[in-house]
Formats: sequence, structure tokens, C-alpha cells
Amino acid sequence: MPPQRTATEAAELLPFLLASWPEMKRTRVKQWLKFGSVRVNGRPVTRHDHPLKPGDKVSIQIEKVSRHAAPPLPKGLEIVHEDDAIIVLNKGAGWLTIALDSGKGRTAYAALMDHVRAADPRNRIWIVHRLDRDTSGLVVFAKTEPFKRVLQRNWHRFEKKYLAIAEGVIKRDSGTLRCHVNEEFSLRVRSVPPGDDTREAVSHFKVLKRAADRTLVELKIETGRRHQIRVHLSDMGHPIVGDAPYGAKTDPARRLALHAAALKFIHPASDKEMTFALPLPGVLMKLIEPSQ
Repeated sequence: MPPQRTATEAAELLPFLLASWPEMKRTRVKQWLKFGSVRVNGRPVTRHDHPLKPGDKVSIQIEKVSRHAAPPLPKGLEIVHEDDAIIVLNKGAGWLTIALDSGKGRTAYAALMDHVRAADPRNRIWIVHRLDRDTSGLVVFAKTEPFKRVLQRNWHRFEKKYLAIAEGVIKRDSGTLRCHVNEEFSLRVRSVPPGDDTREAVSHFKVLKRAADRTLVELKIETGRRHQIRVHLSDMGHPIVGDAPYGAKTDPARRLALHAAALKFIHPASDKEMTFALPLPGVLMKLIEPSQ
């Protein structure tokens, strides 16, 4: 997407934007205007009928937000990326994404609300997707409800990769795991025969490393069912280390050995492809390193 266009004749802003960025949908261009991403001669403009003069320079800018105004986030939470539309967070194990029905537990959502409201009490965030409490890794939040809807509407198209350490040695190098799950049970999702109350779960796996009694696996999820990776590896006979509800016998790291390692998605405001990756946490990497 060209970063800037120059008006050659008098025009209203919205028609000029639509003509200058024809690959963008009208709704997306109007979102740019609504949320202050359109600049005319370097200044934000939100009026669709703003008059342009010959020589006016028009640009689309999703600014990276300064973090200096906000206090540091609590230990276990780290902002990987922040701009006017989204926050990408590295969530540590032990943090809920959002509060349970009981209202108990520390949440990444509450910490990020405090973060954005440090700059302006009117600010808030919206959850795009979730990670389990004991799963670490990348989580995306939106700065506005329209941006949340755009991301959630397209979330199934985006690439999500996880790293898991499974018990035992998985002999297959790669493959696709499929099952139907019943998500009605709050604590444990069940793998069941297909039925009216079930949904198919699909994950693609690749073995990255084998140790004496554990396997490091990369998983790309095709569907977004709750606990689907945990169910799939348990069904293989190789539950995730630390995952007692799904049959694990060991818990050397005192946490679930599952990490949301990579995300690739389209930014809801700029339409640019965004790619983020996090290495396996050190406490999990030690589980597959040779003993000294």
C-alpha cells in the first residue's frame, strides 16, 4: 500500500481515498477515517468530506504507541507490539486471558486495561481470542470494537502455531490430527463420535525434536476448538507434559508445556500482514535438552 498520495486537484477526502487506494474496501477506508489513521499534510483528519487542495499530501498511518506514559506491566506480561488498533501480548503461564465466571484470578485483560487507561481513562481494549491460564505465548487484543470484529471475523484464516512438549517419543514425523469434540464440559473437553452437539477439531503437527522420553512438536491449528491441541495429543497417547486432566503423568516444569509461538494475521486497520514469533520459554526448553 503506497504510504502517501498527493492531490492534484480539489476534491473531497473520502472519494480521493477510494480512488487512491482502490484495492481497499470502502468499509476499511471509512474505518481509517473514523479512527484517525488518515493524515492530511501530517495532521489526523476524520471528516469524510474534508476538502483537499492541489498539493495536499494524504497518508495512512497506524502509529506505534509510546509506552513511556504507562507503568510497567506485571511480571509475566510483556507487550510485543502496540499501535492505535491492536496490542500483541506475550502472556506468561499462570495468567488468565480474562476472568472466569467466578471472577477470581489475575487477568491479562485487567492489566492491559490499566495500561491503556494510564494514557486516557476513556481508553479500553477488546479480547480477540484467548489462551488457557497455563498456556504461554502470543495473545491479540483490539483497541476498538470494530477492529475486534474485523479480526474475529477473519481469525480462522490466520496462521496460528504452537509448540508443545509431549510425553513419550512420537514416531511419526508429521501428520494431521482430527476428531470431534464436545465443548459443553467446563473443565475437560471430550473427544467423542460425531453428533449434533460436536464440532470437528483439526491440527497439523510436525516433530521438531525427540528426547529420551519427550517430544517437541510444532502444531498448526486449522480450527479453533477449546483445548483441541491438548485433546489431540492425549488421543495420540502422548499428552502434553504437565497436563494431568488429559492424562499426563509428569509435571517437571510445574506448568503446562504448551506455548503459542507464532501468529500471522492481517492488521485490521492497515491491511498489512503482521508476523510475530516467540521462542519456547527456557523452563520448557530445558525439558528437551540432553542431561548434563
